[in-house]
Amino acid sequence: MEPTNLTVFWAGVIAFSILMYVILDGFDLGVGILFGTTPDEKNRQAMLNTIAPFWDGNETWLVVIGASLFAAFPMVYAVFLGAFYVFVGLALTYLESFANALQLVFPVAAGFALVGPFLAIGLYEMSRRRELGMNPDWRSAFAVLRSPSLPAIGVLGLLMLAIFIVWIGAAEAIYVWLYGSDPPTSAAGFLGDALTTTRGWLLIGVGGFVGFCFAALALCISAISFPLLLDRDVGLVVAVSTSLRTAWENPVAVALWGLIVAAGLILGSIPLFIGLAIVMPVLGHGTWHFYRRAIVRDPVQELPVLGPSEAMGRPAAYHARAHSFLFPWPEGESKDS
Repeated sequence: MEPTNLTVFWAGVIAFSILMYVILDGFDLGVGILFGTTPDEKNRQAMLNTIAPFWDGNETWLVVIGASLFAAFPMVYAVFLGAFYVFVGLALTYLESFANALQLVFPVAAGFALVGPFLAIGLYEMSRRRELGMNPDWRSAFAVLRSPSLPAIGVLGLLMLAIFIVWIGAAEAIYVWLYGSDPPTSAAGFLGDALTTTRGWLLIGVGGFVGFCFAALALCISAISFPLLLDRDVGLVVAVSTSLRTAWENPVAVALWGLIVAAGLILGSIPLFIGLAIVMPVLGHGTWHFYRRAIVRDPVQELPVLGPSEAMGRPAAYHARAHSFLFPWPEGESKDS
């Protein structure tokens, strides 16, 4: 269906509002960065007075974005803005707990990328449909909920979450080893110590190396496994082993893709994480194409694609049996037997 002139107009209004918010909020962001590194209280107060007249004005663009979505795209507003408010509420609640754990702010922000492949599973489904010549919309992302590989995808997501939790534990252990059990008293003091002292550089070096190891492990496990589970009913063990084998046999390609993902996430996070709205879909679709380049396509083994107009329920033949959760179908056995 071709978009109407009114739809294009409202899309332009939303895009312009996002652009204006990013541009104008850059001033506030720059002052905020300097604020954390300025110890003099008089200068800090002057910086606050500088941005005070503009702070609330910049937030008006967010109101325009939300109102435009509500007026022109109510379904999108209901689905995504509701989830956005929940996420922001949880994030703000969690950030409050960082008062006694400032040393974990960077590990948590960096380690969040470990669970990114699981969060992007809906984007893989949209890429899969485009590859088949279909015209996916935002509802196509939720078709994953009908996949027979959903239990295996969920367990793999829990595995990535476990790696993330272990990474946070390791980061805390490294901090305690170098700084003791007392948390930092201020963000500015901790940042200054990390950048100007021997133990600070040791924290950055050891922490960066350990974080790199966790990121490499997560990349090798998830680079192929999530798209493969969505594409074929191969079971969790085969999906993970295939991903590991691909990384072992193609270390340069996998490492290059990992660097691209890391660079994209860093660039998307700089403007208050707003850039991730663009970077994440690009990386999600890129991951699907990386999977297609790594694994030879076999239409016979591919799972069927349900159209968006079909009911949420699955036909009996589309259900995965118990033994397809961890392992593929035995040779010569029918799914309907």
